[in-house]
Amino acid sequence: MTMTTTLPTTQIVPRFAGGERIETWERPVTAPGAGELLLAVHANALCGTDRGQLSAGSSVTPGHEAAGEVVAAGTGTATAPGTEGVVYLMDFCGACGSCTAGATNRCVAKRADMGFTHDGGYGRYELVHETNFFSVGADLPADEATLLLDVMGTTAHAVRRAQAIQPQIESVAIAGAGPVGLGMVAMARLLLGPEATVVIADLVRYRLDLAERLGARAVQLPGDSLGVALAAAGIDQGVDLAVDTSGRGTARRMLLDVVGRGGALVCVGHGEGLDLNVSADLIRPERAILGSEYFRFDGLAQSLALLRANRSYLTQIITHRFRIDELGEAFRVFLGGNSGKVVVVQ
Repeated sequence: MTMTTTLPTTQIVPRFAGGERIETWERPVTAPGAGELLLAVHANALCGTDRGQLSAGSSVTPGHEAAGEVVAAGTGTATAPGTEGVVYLMDFCGACGSCTAGATNRCVAKRADMGFTHDGGYGRYELVHETNFFSVGADLPADEATLLLDVMGTTAHAVRRAQAIQPQIESVAIAGAGPVGLGMVAMARLLLGPEATVVIADLVRYRLDLAERLGARAVQLPGDSLGVALAAAGIDQGVDLAVDTSGRGTARRMLLDVVGRGGALVCVGHGEGLDLNVSADLIRPERAILGSEYFRFDGLAQSLALLRANRSYLTQIITHRFRIDELGEAFRVFLGGNSGKVVVVQ
């Protein structure tokens, strides 16, 4: 093992105690073993899925959108201390059928979900396997590097899932203008081209205004109608792609009703169900409904190239930055809705 500096054996980090209380606790700083890296975390982005841990409490340190610097490397690794990068949520096995096919997001023998089953990115240090660390280079700030994960990776994967069904996507409808929905707007325009029409629906005006700055047409619910907005955009035969990032059953139903013949609804947000009339909703119009879980590790390289080429555009999605000791305030702002992506730095 090679170390760049003498490391502490413990760290004082945020503890999600339940009832939306954030306290602190002492956690170990473990020297990396074979195939492992120890990171000094520089940034972690807040995510809506953190809400469950904030409410119920967590037996580990949460945080699954981390970026940082390697400070120690275990035996058998090729990543030098000082390397900057991001942590892929799923500590995939690399050996199952899904992994060997490149579908690391569908690994059937995951060793961990970072921040959910093992200590994550709200700590000062995070221990990861080298296989779920992606190097980004020293020139990309850590807060911006977090965009590669849920904001870009998850949404780019959803677009590619749809393209397998409908290669020519010219119109997109999105439900939910949270960080993933905003990322969906950006990646739809970057991957499909600026001529693609993107319409997004949400309840929160702040996020819709940001979506409009990213190039989408906004529909403010419950007053406005998604169907009316699509007709005004010249889309009267339904959209080629609809994406639900909200996890709401009503949103999924709203979207499916505006998917055109041969189009696809992609469900990204976990949550509620969807009532179907199989003949009317699927068979006759030959629509497809797809699930899209996180993204493949091999998609990070393309996302990094897109981020480097479009930094000023994509970094608009990050609207607030807080220090780690301001984590409670960061969540207050984030869960209040008047924000885009919120990042804590340390």
